[in-house]
Amino acid sequence: MTELGMTGAASPANGLRGEAMLAIGDASHRLRPTFTALVAAEEELGPLFALVERAGAGQLRLSELAALFWHCLDAQGRPPREAVGEAVLAAGLAACAAPLRTLLGQILKGAG
Repeated sequence: MTELGMTGAASPANGLRGEAMLAIGDASHRLRPTFTALVAAEEELGPLFALVERAGAGQLRLSELAALFWHCLDAQGRPPREAVGEAVLAAGLAACAAPLRTLLGQILKGAG
């Protein structure tokens, strides 16, 4: 299970599903890479395999990281994208590497 600044009452992330936690403002939010979320991310960011390759090469942009995280948040009660970007900046890129690895691992390997 990956956690990043857990402060709120969100239920814990299920690492077997590729879930991770992200603190946004004063609340903790679960990042869940559902099919719908990943399709929406792919529509915006391009092919997910290319995104994984860019991340592996250290070429992932801050905007791409924030967009992937934003799309993986529950659409109900999802904070604005700017808040997600600010949360990434507040936590720092090193702290965001763990939830990113969890999400990308789910994209590559699935639940399997």
